[in-house]
Amino acid sequence: MSFIKKHSAEILIHLLFWVLFTFISLFVFTPYYWAENPFLQYFFILLIIVYTNNLFLLPLFVKKKWYVLYGAVFLLISVVATQLYCNVFARCGCSIMKCLSDYLWQTLVPLLFFSFTWMLFKFLDGQEKLAQTAQERTEMELKFLKSQINPHVLLNNLNTIYAYSIDKPNQTPDLILKLSENLKHVLYETNTETVSLDKELQFIQNYIDFQKIRTEGIKEIKYQFNTDSEQYRIAPLLLITIIENAFKHSVAHSKIDIIINAENQQLTLVSSNQYNSSIKENSNAIGLENLKKRLSLIYPKNHTLSIVKEENRYTVELKIQQL
Repeated sequence: MSFIKKHSAEILIHLLFWVLFTFISLFVFTPYYWAENPFLQYFFILLIIVYTNNLFLLPLFVKKKWYVLYGAVFLLISVVATQLYCNVFARCGCSIMKCLSDYLWQTLVPLLFFSFTWMLFKFLDGQEKLAQTAQERTEMELKFLKSQINPHVLLNNLNTIYAYSIDKPNQTPDLILKLSENLKHVLYETNTETVSLDKELQFIQNYIDFQKIRTEGIKEIKYQFNTDSEQYRIAPLLLITIIENAFKHSVAHSKIDIIINAENQQLTLVSSNQYNSSIKENSNAIGLENLKKRLSLIYPKNHTLSIVKEENRYTVELKIQQL
């Protein structure tokens, strides 16, 4: 559709120019330069000159970057065409300088105008291709980041199920059920740019329920959420990264606080957990790095992410505007 619109506009510009140019040549300047209107005879040669320039000369010289040579060829064509018009069509018997001063504009104006038009549409095509390439790159990067996140969640859950199948086999069915619900969300409900916030919160609730079974008697988990609308939507699997990290890096016999609040089209997630500052962080962890990249791609100017480490306490606060 954009292709049709662009070329329709280009054709319309060409038609309007030629109508206006012909009118001016025949009815405005005619009494001053010639009496028998030889312009109509010259008009078809002028068409050949202009469109040979647009279709062959300009693309060739611009591609080769022979700008100075093109300028020389451009002037040569203009001068030769003007002399052709003077001596063959108008037969004014003027000197070379008189011909150029009187008639050069008739060749030069359409050549300049359509050369400029060609370069303008070439520039617009380039900008459109750049925008399309940037969009495709963004989509590919988002798909890649999501492909890293999904196995990451699955790996943690499978490790838990494996451990419980050995130590507490009676609780394994509950864990498998939670994992099944989470996988359903990941596989079938996150293939769009955004998902319902309610579904994402249910996914998080399942994950936290899963972790409560896993860390029973080891960690105290306080989770609460509030939302003032069921219409909010959010990019899938953004929040789970922060929550996963809270469980992964928290120490035993500690408290994990997770608060999610969505109101007035703004979402705030605050996660806080106690961590062991003596343990060196894994610089290759992909969780938070992926989150930062996804946020910069999806919500470039509508988010803030702060990470605070103090007194063995690790706090992450994420705010997203315009849900």
